[in-house]
This record gives sequence, structure tokens and C-alpha cells, in this order.
Amino acid sequence: MPSLICITLHELGHGFVAFKLGDDTAYRAGRLTLNPLKHIDVTGLLMMVCFHFGWAKPVPVNMYRFRDPKKGMAITALAGPVTNFLLAFVFMFLYGLLMHPLSATEAGRYLLRMLSLGAYISTGLGIFNLIPVPPLDGSKILLSVLSDENYTKLMRYERYGMILLIALVATGVLGRPLSAVISAVYNRVLVPVALGTEELVRPLFYR
Repeated sequence: MPSLICITLHELGHGFVAFKLGDDTAYRAGRLTLNPLKHIDVTGLLMMVCFHFGWAKPVPVNMYRFRDPKKGMAITALAGPVTNFLLAFVFMFLYGLLMHPLSATEAGRYLLRMLSLGAYISTGLGIFNLIPVPPLDGSKILLSVLSDENYTKLMRYERYGMILLIALVATGVLGRPLSAVISAVYNRVLVPVALGTEELVRPLFYR
């Protein structure tokens, strides 16, 4: 369930920002929806379940509908990871807020675990997609700083990028350092959010 939420909102973030910037391609394709079935890429979902980072079915975007194609594409690409980081923050805020009332029951503890897992997966999805390898979002963000010629050369390898990423993650070459970065962000940023929220609400339960 956390994986589906993270994937769905990631792609919805792309589509919504593109729509606001003038491109209704995702809207016309039925991708501005909370239905996870519209966004699932089976391989990417399996990667998320196994390694806690992966990808979804890309939202269709026509960059030439933007007033400034390069800038619009970069902002649209960045919207997905930013959505994931915000979602991770919300998950951990809710964890801290609900820690005391939910920790008394098994069902409550399960929900807390799902909130924590959702924050970790969402962080992983956001960080992984910032890698500047086609077809990940990071490669689209590069569009704003590369010349058209160099960007075209980069995109020629898009079909091989995902195969390369899967190999690097599966062998641990990319997987281990990426997991270390995700864990560091989770432990140093998100866990303090939960603990800080818990400190604020604790007096409500121990009057």
C-alpha cells in the first residue's frame, strides 16, 4: 500500500504541474488521477518492494506546450521527487502525531509501521528519481542546463538507461550507496520530524 501511494502521488505531481504550466497531455491521457492502476510500472513497483526505490509509468508530457520548454520540463520533472519528499514529511508528521494513541493496539502499531515505511519508500523514490540517467527525472532536469545538442545525445541512450540502473542496483554498485543516502535522510531529517511532533503532542496524553 505505501508503494502504491508513493508512486501515484509522484506521477500525479508531474501531471498536475505540467497541466498548470500549460500542457494538458497527461489530463487528456487520463493520468491526472489517484487510481494507482493508471500509474503502475510492474518492474518499477517490484524494485520498490525489493529495494525501496524504483519508478512508475511515466506521465506523458509535451514540453513544447510550455511557454519556456526547457524550464517547464525541468520544473515538471522536479515536481515528482518534491512530491515524494513532502509526502515523506507528512507520513512522519502523522507518525509523531499518532504515536501515543495508536501504539496501544496491534492494529495501531501496524499503521505506525506503514507510516514509517511509507516515509522511507517515498524518500527513496524521490532520491532515486533525481539520478541524472535517462529516463529518470534527473535527466529531464538536466535539460535546463544542457545545450539542445548535448541533451539529444543523452536521450539517445534512454532505452538502455533503465537496464543499466537495474543492473547497478541489483549488483549493489548503486544499491548500497543509494540505500546509505536514503537511510541518512530518513534518520537525520524525518525521524526528528516524528520525534519533534511527538514531543509537542505528548502533554495531551499525560496531563
